[in-house]
Amino acid sequence: MICQLFSRRQFCAGLVCASLGAALLPGATAQAQTWPDKSVNLILSQPPGSGPDNIARLLADRLGREWGKVVVILNKPGGQNLIGAQAAARSAPDGYTLYFATTAALVSNVYLFKQLPYDPVKDFDPVAFVAISPLGIMVPGTSPTRSIEEFIAASKAAPEKVTLANEGPRTLTGITARLFGAQAGIRNNLVPYASASVGIQDALGGRVDAIVVDLAATTQYIKHGDLRLLATTSASRLKSWETTPALSETLKGFDMPGWFAVVAPAGTPKTVIARVNKDINAALANPELAEKIAAIGPVVDPGRSPEQTAAFLQRQHDRRSVIAKDINLLPE
Repeated sequence: MICQLFSRRQFCAGLVCASLGAALLPGATAQAQTWPDKSVNLILSQPPGSGPDNIARLLADRLGREWGKVVVILNKPGGQNLIGAQAAARSAPDGYTLYFATTAALVSNVYLFKQLPYDPVKDFDPVAFVAISPLGIMVPGTSPTRSIEEFIAASKAAPEKVTLANEGPRTLTGITARLFGAQAGIRNNLVPYASASVGIQDALGGRVDAIVVDLAATTQYIKHGDLRLLATTSASRLKSWETTPALSETLKGFDMPGWFAVVAPAGTPKTVIARVNKDINAALANPELAEKIAAIGPVVDPGRSPEQTAAFLQRQHDRRSVIAKDINLLPE
């Protein structure tokens, strides 16, 4: 039912209707000429100090200087992104509330929940793509395992014995761990953690053999040698991580990164969306900001229009639909 609700036709129709509605709003052009004349809210589904929060604050600072208005970060964590996404969806579509959204909020949750308190398609208008936030499979720095091939071999030699930490079977890292096992033909002992930070600490202490986790949460540990990055979950090697193989080099077609995009409540004036898109892309194209974000882990990918961002979301939706079937992931 979920997959039917979010079919390609309905996804695209929703985007077209939202865009037309925004364009036809009375006074949209006049509003764009004066926008922003007050502070702009940027909602996040993550807590202060998290990787997404740090990135959003860097972007918000740059945008605030461009607009001459404060961009206020509103952290609304909890409920696997449900709280923040719902708050953003229910905000006035006046251009003064934006949502710094994750993979889970806009795509993955469709396949995790039978019912959502928001509609990832109808309730949002795509604004801009921000960055790829790859996951990594890594082992403690003291581990004898030096490559992803060695890890796969060890897992095959001891089925269900080699532990692989993640944030739970219905999270991005948990789904990635399950997909990795299915495509590699291995059965790891998947150890779920209530939070990435606890799992990372156990990986640092050698209490688990490996962990699949967002690079944004582990970059400093990797650089200091406390964790050894075996592979990223992106389709190809990433800028800033060129010496680390992508998992697709071992498992053809593997592609399970996280990512960040900015969306707005549906009906936000199209002219305002175009302005925000232009300014976000300009900010991300700045080498200084790009380097600061890369130091956290993600890799910026500026230049996409709102329409291209919508097309990206559609492709992600299509892929997650296939993955859900491959690992028998059922909504609850």
